Amino acid sequence: MQVIHEGSELWGHDRPDLSGPEPGPAFGRLFDAHAAQLRRYLARRVGAEPANDLVAETFLVALRRRETYRPELGTARSWLYGIATNLLRHHVRSELRGLQATARLARTGEGSHAGHDGRVAEQVDAQVRAAQLAGALARLSPADRDTLLLVSWAGLEPAEVAEALGVPPGTVRSRLHRIRRWLRTNAPAQEEVQDLA
Repeated sequence: MQVIHEGSELWGHDRPDLSGPEPGPAFGRLFDAHAAQLRRYLARRVGAEPANDLVAETFLVALRRRETYRPELGTARSWLYGIATNLLRHHVRSELRGLQATARLARTGEGSHAGHDGRVAEQVDAQVRAAQLAGALARLSPADRDTLLLVSWAGLEPAEVAEALGVPPGTVRSRLHRIRRWLRTNAPAQEEVQDLA
């Protein structure tokens, strides 16, 4: 509790007091500090337009539920990512359909419009590898996919992922180990696995 009440220094620790009667300034600082990164993460998961909506919804939910935030239990960053991940789960079915459709394109060879130009061939090859990787991601359980993408795309540390998902840190570490091992045998190429791991 001592760290939480050190005045302006608490923002450096990312554990603000959100319980005050005027939440506007605190949420303005939270938005400035985290919205862009949160949007980039969500855009990679569901696209730009849904990401904008999810960021707005995340901050609305956070504002409505500000009494539930406990600085002593975790950072505001992990709390926001937890809210965003819960909202994102409502979009999982459409995300899965998109990943599965992309994987089907890779299997059928659709979208391969390679011409004589070497750059076109490289782009098609990259699209096929991305489609195969999308297929591997689609086969992960929602909990495993959230864990992997919170680390690889959002840049959260395993402890922050644990806070965001409400699981013990050891669970996150064991999930990551298992997921990485599974991806090495089921993903199309080693460099794509490196990008995720």
